[in-house]
Amino acid sequence: MKSERTAFIYTDDFLDYSFHEEHPFNQRRLLLTKDLLELSKGLTEKQIVQPALLDEDILYSIHDIDYIEAVKTASKNHPVSYEGYGIGTHDTPSFSKMFDASLISVSGSVEACEQVMHGNVTHALSLGGGLHHGFPNRASGFCIFNDIAIAIQHIRKHYDIKVLYIDTDAHHGDGVQHCFYHDPNVCTVSFHETGRYLYPGTGKTSERGIKEGFGYSFNFPLDAFTEDDSFLEVFHSSIEEIAEYFQPDIIVSQHGVDAHYLDPLTHLHGSLHLFEEIPKIIHQLAHQYSQGKWVALGGGGYDIWRVVPRAWSQLWKVMNTNETFQGTIPQAWLDKWQSESPVLLPNTWHDSLQDYREIPRREEIEENNRRMYQQVLKFIGNKKCRKHD
Repeated sequence: MKSERTAFIYTDDFLDYSFHEEHPFNQRRLLLTKDLLELSKGLTEKQIVQPALLDEDILYSIHDIDYIEAVKTASKNHPVSYEGYGIGTHDTPSFSKMFDASLISVSGSVEACEQVMHGNVTHALSLGGGLHHGFPNRASGFCIFNDIAIAIQHIRKHYDIKVLYIDTDAHHGDGVQHCFYHDPNVCTVSFHETGRYLYPGTGKTSERGIKEGFGYSFNFPLDAFTEDDSFLEVFHSSIEEIAEYFQPDIIVSQHGVDAHYLDPLTHLHGSLHLFEEIPKIIHQLAHQYSQGKWVALGGGGYDIWRVVPRAWSQLWKVMNTNETFQGTIPQAWLDKWQSESPVLLPNTWHDSLQDYREIPRREEIEENNRRMYQQVLKFIGNKKCRKHD
């Protein structure tokens, strides 16, 4: 199962996707992750692929022309408010050169798909992507262009294969689901904190697709304060059954790491262990169902110092070896970044859990999550029964 062929899609231009200094979406986390990987000898120069900026025509496959033009205008006349297009809001303010910064994010995700589909590599990772809240006609939730939907549409148009999309961000992958809600060849699966407490408020178990796409959208809204064991029970039990049901030709996954207990924007209560195990399960499914074809993308994650670099480094490590980093963080990385960090950087790959808060409702939360995912999976069981009738 070990993959010797992996591509790390990266350009410093990814860092230009920057709203303002105080905004929680901070792409400096990409630089911190890349540096940690290089100092840990987990990333070689040969594995890094720099994406070329694609022509804007790639955007038309998902986004409306008038919306694209609004993004262009906002890029030049900054600051500006086009709230009808979701630009200029508190979450998604305009910023200089936002069009090119958003387009290079799209370019990176499409490049990752091309690397895999051309057979150059088995797995590809583009941490500059994963902006799953973008809609065809508006920006939303820090996301301007939906690079994931564009990349999946690119695969569908040029290779005509079935795509399993897996989203483990704490926020529901609403934009991607919307774009393929009617498509039986794209199965969207989202594991997220329930929308009762968290943006965007969607992702209910009843959201299953429409028309020919009915039965190809799955949502697993986890109770607030869900911990590792319950999250992994839901994920492992569900995604294996869905993969068997859908039989994908390629897996595209979004790896937001905001389900960590230190994340400032969410209420889930995971540890680094969660972000070690999720990639292992996806890795196994990719080799079981899609000849190893796996494109992984970034996503949320707002503790950029203590959580994101370690979690995304473990994702890359699993993509290469199906194993994780162990022991201590390289001292050279700590020495380089501690003076800039507002918090004490962890010196081990795994959480010390010294500041981990016990959850008194643990058993109740676990039971709520268990009932939830069993309810969602009844659809597959019922469909199997109908096939045998």
